[in-house]
Amino acid sequence: MPGLNDDEAAAFLAERGHLMRLGTHGADGLPRVVPIWFVHEEDALWFTPRAKSAWLADLREDSAVCATIDASTGSMRKVVARGRAELVHDLGEDDVWRDRYRRIAERYTPVEFADAYIEDTIAEPRALFRLVLADADVRTWRMPGRGEDPLAVWGKQYYHDGR
Repeated sequence: MPGLNDDEAAAFLAERGHLMRLGTHGADGLPRVVPIWFVHEEDALWFTPRAKSAWLADLREDSAVCATIDASTGSMRKVVARGRAELVHDLGEDDVWRDRYRRIAERYTPVEFADAYIEDTIAEPRALFRLVLADADVRTWRMPGRGEDPLAVWGKQYYHDGR
């Protein structure tokens, strides 16, 4: 099963438009998975729950997360990171990290629209979290490429015959 090398993973995480699916442990005991905007900077995944997000309450109760970023076309790349999310800035500190939020918004909206989007939602406080990849269990995957075994799409751990 081919994975992404560090440069390929960084390039994939830098591509515009990929959503991160963040899994949290819900306060009600059930898992919660939400598709959210993110940015990959400083070897971390940065993300911003709004004040009224149920998953913000989840993170306050239990910082364990699983983050999945994937592409369902082409080589079907994916990055899965399991670890502990770190609260970097709490609600009400938005002005301190507004530039990072602008970079997040620019990944998902036309650049000329990002400022209007931020201005329209500026009264809605957000917290800023990060998942440091060096501190997480990170797995990557992609479909085999040229010169690779086209059937090598499963990890060895999934086979019963010891391949």
